[in-house]
Amino acid sequence: MRADAPEHLHEYLTVAELADLLRLKERKIYDLAASGAVPCSRATGKLLFPARDIRAWIAEHSTGTSLGPTPRPKVLLGSHDPLLDWAVRESSCGLATYFDGSLDGVARFLAGEGVACGLHVYDADSEDWNLGTVAQARDAVLIGFACRRRGLVLHPDGPQVSALEDLAGLRFAPRQPLSGTATLFRHLSDAAGLARDSLTMTQVARTETEAVQAVARQEADVTFGLETVARDFGLRFVPLMDERFDLLVDRRAYFDPPVQRLIRFCTGSALRLQAERLGGYDLGDVATVRWNA
Repeated sequence: MRADAPEHLHEYLTVAELADLLRLKERKIYDLAASGAVPCSRATGKLLFPARDIRAWIAEHSTGTSLGPTPRPKVLLGSHDPLLDWAVRESSCGLATYFDGSLDGVARFLAGEGVACGLHVYDADSEDWNLGTVAQARDAVLIGFACRRRGLVLHPDGPQVSALEDLAGLRFAPRQPLSGTATLFRHLSDAAGLARDSLTMTQVARTETEAVQAVARQEADVTFGLETVARDFGLRFVPLMDERFDLLVDRRAYFDPPVQRLIRFCTGSALRLQAERLGGYDLGDVATVRWNA
């Protein structure tokens, strides 16, 4: 792998261009993108790689003489969670948030764009959550936050649905491709034999709340969402599974005041009371270390 990327590169690289830059086969580039190990985005179904983020990613994985690590921005990246969003505000921890999906957040975290990342990525091979996705991270810890109940969210006046197999022909509110929700839905729908082209996809929702709002406004018949958000809007909920939502935290930032304030708040009674009010959460593993790079 070359240690630097030419400054004259286009703003976005194709799979072939990145493979040439890294001197890898294109198949390996697809594998890196699928695992979230390399920064990428999708446009019209095509993988694109932001050149600026690729340069940062290469620098992050370089060895040798350095002037020392660049301080990470005090930003919480990754997947949107209503309870975590509330905790960031209530704790007055001072972290900004940029929620645009689990895999997007991991890619940005690896590029040094934030101090922490929320994620819920299921690994069908290990039948576990998040551990395989964060394996590329260095000097980081994976901390438990919550288990969340996820399933189908429907309008009370909408179609009668009890399983994924019943969704064919319905309007579905999807999440962005690099979200943990979209990844999980692809896995479950494939296992259930549900062809995604049998669904009518509405506008992409970039947060858990936006997806459920589409159903509440009857712009979509169904979405794959969280019980807690369905309850907020008085919608019908068909539970399918419990998922693990964790926080990937930079080791140095872990001991800084913003992250410490958030973690202390998460171990207090206020978060548990709020989780009970919202419903759909289990905080049994909150603030426990699951993995230590």
